[in-house]
Amino acid sequence: MSVDVTVLYFSGCPSWQTAIERVHAAADRTDVAVQVSTQAVETTEDADRLGFTGSPTILLDGTDPFAQPGGISALACRVYATPDGLAGSPTVDQLADALSRCAS
Repeated sequence: MSVDVTVLYFSGCPSWQTAIERVHAAADRTDVAVQVSTQAVETTEDADRLGFTGSPTILLDGTDPFAQPGGISALACRVYATPDGLAGSPTVDQLADALSRCAS
């Protein structure tokens, strides 16, 4: 099965590039085929329309597996809770788990 991955990003936050690298590493680890695309979010209207809660927002088949209840749209950098503390991108392990759940 293949998963469509969209990385929504705001140009002021460089973590989206790390997220893309980690998505590919997670896909290799799980043997889940991915098709990765990126989309710049440039206005608050775009952020609202896309459910963009910070850069990077990673969508798997259109759904944010890391969404937090009550998250608000914002042109800002996003942080993720990881086993090592807050980070600008999910870990490869977190992404691998999310890809596996999405693909099953």
